[in-house]
Amino acid sequence: MVVLVGVLPAKAAAQERSRPVAELSAGWLGFPDDGGTVSEGMFGGAVRWYLSPRLSVGPEAIWVNGRDHSHFVLTGNVIFDVLSPASGKPRSVTPFLLAGGGMFQTRETFLRGDYTSTEGAFTAGGGVRVRATDRVIFGLESRIGWEPHLRVNGFVGVQF
Repeated sequence: MVVLVGVLPAKAAAQERSRPVAELSAGWLGFPDDGGTVSEGMFGGAVRWYLSPRLSVGPEAIWVNGRDHSHFVLTGNVIFDVLSPASGKPRSVTPFLLAGGGMFQTRETFLRGDYTSTEGAFTAGGGVRVRATDRVIFGLESRIGWEPHLRVNGFVGVQF
């Protein structure tokens, strides 16, 4: 037991944290409505820094443009890589879970003028990312959030 306790911390310390990542995303956002679901396109960007080999944090901003309205969402996200890197090297396919909180802003245009509302927001979901090269990452993710919406998007990331 003494030998195992002496060896295990050395293995954990050998796992290096990954470099920071900048990502661009594009996809679909669906809002529930009286008549069904309102579908809109979205695009955004995020940056994340690794706190450990499996845990990263960072801000994300997304924009949604609809007919006579737009949305801006700004969240701080926590991302947990479900599988840890093997022997300190990044995995080529990594499933992940995420949660974020921040603000959801809506701007609407009416005949009498514009209206803007801002409220708290959260998102939660997961996805998978694939390492294309040592620095380039592709992925897909799905989230549910408040203001009530469902989001499905793809992203490309570059490690610094």
